[in-house]
Amino acid sequence: MLMDTPDEILAKAAAAGDRAAFAALVTRHYDRVHGLCWRLTGSKADAEDLTQEICASLPARLTSWRGEARFTTWLYRVTVNAAHDARRRAATRGKAADGWGDWERARQDAMARDRDAEEWLFQAMQGLSPELRETVALVLGEDLTQGEAGAVLGLSEGTVAWRMSEVKRRLRALAAREASA
Repeated sequence: MLMDTPDEILAKAAAAGDRAAFAALVTRHYDRVHGLCWRLTGSKADAEDLTQEICASLPARLTSWRGEARFTTWLYRVTVNAAHDARRRAATRGKAADGWGDWERARQDAMARDRDAEEWLFQAMQGLSPELRETVALVLGEDLTQGEAGAVLGLSEGTVAWRMSEVKRRLRALAAREASA
């Protein structure tokens, strides 16, 4: 019965402490959040950790959902923000790790070799800026319109269109360079 209830009603009930409504929301959107996290982080393990972190923090975050946008738009924004936060934490850890000597350099080299083994498109996507990557993840990965992606990212539809055009240009240039090599 709860699975037929609209997200917005479930979210209000979950924010008020209804555990069944919260469970229905998580069940309904877990795979979507995980998929977006995977596209934003580029790592299945990081995506799993980030998805769990988001789900664990949702009861507290639901109190900030005002219902001005669709629940899924709000949830995408929460996910993108969590990915931003995780990237900042990783950058801080990376800076702290600088100077740890040969062990850290060897670990970083091994990680780079592992990344190099990924398929071409995945590598190309990781070469994009976080802003372009998150735009592609929402528009292509989540099948949002450019207007919907703009709402999630807090951007105009025109900016999203420009980002998608820029992604296509960069991917074509990369493919041309690799073809001529």
